[in-house]
Amino acid sequence: MSRTYGQFCGLARALEIIGERWSLLIVRDLVLGPKRFTELQAGLPRIPASTLSARLNELEQSGVLRRRVLPQLDAAVVYELTEYGSELDQIVLDLGLWGARSLGQPAPEDVFTLDAAILSLYTTFRSEKAKGIQATYELHYPGGMVLHAIIEDGALKVADGAHPGADVLIEPLGPYIKDLLSGELTADDALRTGKVRIEGAVEYLTLFTELFHIPAAPQASRGIVVR
Repeated sequence: MSRTYGQFCGLARALEIIGERWSLLIVRDLVLGPKRFTELQAGLPRIPASTLSARLNELEQSGVLRRRVLPQLDAAVVYELTEYGSELDQIVLDLGLWGARSLGQPAPEDVFTLDAAILSLYTTFRSEKAKGIQATYELHYPGGMVLHAIIEDGALKVADGAHPGADVLIEPLGPYIKDLLSGELTADDALRTGKVRIEGAVEYLTLFTELFHIPAAPQASRGIVVR
């Protein structure tokens, strides 16, 4: 490893494995499935190729990911999480939700990828609110990105592309999905102000804001009190 903290501590060891710059974002992009080197580069456009190679090697040496040759004519190499690495799935989602509470508005140069959009729905999904509910959403993001989310009795499946049988199409006309999820923008206000366009019943947009949610922004804390 490139650094150690010199501490016999599980958290210190975890940070030695995934705490280097870009490492956890690589894991994030592999949570949804195997990817080629070029696909990882596309999802992390600011990472130098040499740094990506170094991080992949470090994560492979730590047993977080592995290389696999596809059984195709081009014999392409993909990177995928190992069983050990896959245990980070829920940790990534929980950490993403924790960080989302402090998100402001996106800067003009900020990158919002398809994987990030898909994971944002998994991150903010409240399965306890979805018991007994069946609904299919098609979301159109600014820039032409399209994905769909299928909810079946508390379970969620999100994937790339349109869904012909969607109950409602939601199209934010700007960076307003985050405002809907945080409660800063209600479904009624989103439609009234023209910030969001839908095709389908308004009730589905209201339901969307109930099923996907970012908790309120954190308040100042005094930390852990030991008694």
